[in-house]
Order: sequence, then C-alpha cells, then structure tokens
Amino acid sequence: MSSRLDRSILTVAAILLSATLLATAPHAQAPERVSLAGQLLIASPTIGDPRFDRTVILMVEHSRNGAFGIVINLPLGERPLASLLEMFGEKDPKVAGQVRIFAGGPVQPGMGFVVHSADYRRPGTIDIDGRVAMTSSREVLLDIGNNRGPKKSLVAFGYSGWGPGQLETELERGAWHTAPAEPKLIFDEERDKVWDSAFSLRTQDL
Repeated sequence: MSSRLDRSILTVAAILLSATLLATAPHAQAPERVSLAGQLLIASPTIGDPRFDRTVILMVEHSRNGAFGIVINLPLGERPLASLLEMFGEKDPKVAGQVRIFAGGPVQPGMGFVVHSADYRRPGTIDIDGRVAMTSSREVLLDIGNNRGPKKSLVAFGYSGWGPGQLETELERGAWHTAPAEPKLIFDEERDKVWDSAFSLRTQDL
C-alpha cells in the first residue's frame, strides 16, 4: 500500500471520527438560574405591591417549576399553643405556653408551616440549607409544646408562591433583592428591624 493511500485512509478515518464525536456530543444548554432556596428575598422599596411592602421571605424552594417561600417579618400576634393545636383537631393536656404567629404569605392562609433550626427533623421535614429547615405537621407543634421540638422556631400561616418564570420576571424588573439567610436574622432579630437588617446584607440588586 502506498504512502499516499495510507494518508488518504487516515484522512477519511479522521473525518469520520470527527463526525461521530460531533453527533454524540451533548448539545450546549443555557445555564439555569441559580436556585435561591436558602436565601432571603427582600422586597425592594419600589416593589409596588402592598401585600409585600417591606417583607423578607425565606426561600424554601426555587426551580424552573416555580418558587415557594415564607414571609418571616409579619407577626400577627401570640396564641396559646394548646388552642392552636385544637384548630387541627389535636388535644394534649401537657402542652403549655404561647407561640407567636406570622403571616407567611397570601397563598392558602389557613395552611400552617414551622420554620425551625436544623437540629429537629421529622418525616417530611424540608432541609433548606443545613442550618434552617421547615416542617408542616401538627406533630412539630406537639413536640414544641412538650419541649421536644427545635431550639428555634417560627410558626407561619400561608405562604408566598410563584409559578414557572414568575419570580424570574419580578427579579429582572428589580422588585426583589437577595441576602444570605442568617439564622439569627430569621429567629432572633426584632421583627420591626428584620427588613432593614436584611436590606443592609443584600448581596446583589437583581
């Protein structure tokens, strides 16, 4: 076989190999927006929606399918834990004390959620960022009332929700800022100072 023929065969083989690699290579995709789960969503001063004026939302879930979060700075008042449990058809004579109730958002205001420190876990608990979690069950309230609950907790009714692409649109028009979800800010900061504290920690203007 001549050297010229050898070179021709090698050239054809190289072309066929390149074509095969191009055919099997994965198509490049546009990167998906980084999830904001575990971040704080801070209402812009110009948000224009009175329901979210100066609100701070702990983002629980955020994906291409939508987003879900709990407002952490709209207290509604305190209520005996025993009466709260009775609302869910649960009675426990050993339960004592009161809990502070928050408005978690305008969606399904009759649905209860407990945002809490990650030292507590039950089946169904959502681990938000390794430091903060969320549980939605009457059992977590029973455990809180019997001193078996999490060290830190926040009880909210209702949530804030967005459909696919909805939050992204609001972010693009500057309705929200983001900041790290510091547990001290979530559980310990005076509620009337939460927005100011979170706003001072904002990491980017979206």
